[in-house]
Amino acid sequence: MRRLEPAAIAGVMSREVANFRSYWKSTTFSSVLEPVIYLLAFGLGLGSTIVDKVEGLDYVEFVGTGMVATAVIFSSALPAMFGAFVKERFQRTYDAILAAPVDVEELVTAEMLWIGLRSGIYGSFPLIVSMLFGLDPAPGMLLVPLFAFITALGFAGFGIATAASVAKIDQFSYVTTLVITPLFLVAGTFFPIDQLPEGFQVAAQFNPLHQLVVLVRHACFGFEATDLLRVGGLIVFTVVLWREAVRRMSKRLID
Repeated sequence: MRRLEPAAIAGVMSREVANFRSYWKSTTFSSVLEPVIYLLAFGLGLGSTIVDKVEGLDYVEFVGTGMVATAVIFSSALPAMFGAFVKERFQRTYDAILAAPVDVEELVTAEMLWIGLRSGIYGSFPLIVSMLFGLDPAPGMLLVPLFAFITALGFAGFGIATAASVAKIDQFSYVTTLVITPLFLVAGTFFPIDQLPEGFQVAAQFNPLHQLVVLVRHACFGFEATDLLRVGGLIVFTVVLWREAVRRMSKRLID
């Protein structure tokens, strides 16, 4: 019988928060520094020498808004993959948690929520940095953490499902190379996807990162009616990966 007890989920999340206190400084430092480096290298570097306007935006604005998606995937999918694998295989943390009144669904849900919340905050940092480089504030920006949170939930589910499916930790290199890197490159962060071959343009429409990039740019420069469909698509993506993560981790821990 499905439980999803709030107390059980909160208990797992409180453990993650307690652990986070020991490494939050390094994580926050990298989350702030990385968008600065990208903006200096691409936004100001290319923007001042090669590229002027992209889709009507200054290149630093184009890259700065797109960097939200980059921050989200790298602060959700990768920590979920490696974190879940280490906790399940080496530290046996999940076995200890399941000895308490917590089931696998609650465990996975709590892990996803924690990663999603953290990634939603860190994913917004590129916008803050971009405003220092000239991006004008807009009311729609207040929704960016929500968009980042929804997307990060899905990629956290992807990471946990992947961790439950591999036998060795070095197999993550295949996932990073064949899945995460292509999603990152075809998200429309550094160049418009209409510059890609037609087949890649169609494929990009099914890329959650691309949908997040579009939502962030519209939040900064004006929403469109189709954005509700984009949000709906991200919610579907998240729910599907949530259920898959629960299924695979249940098979790993119980079956």
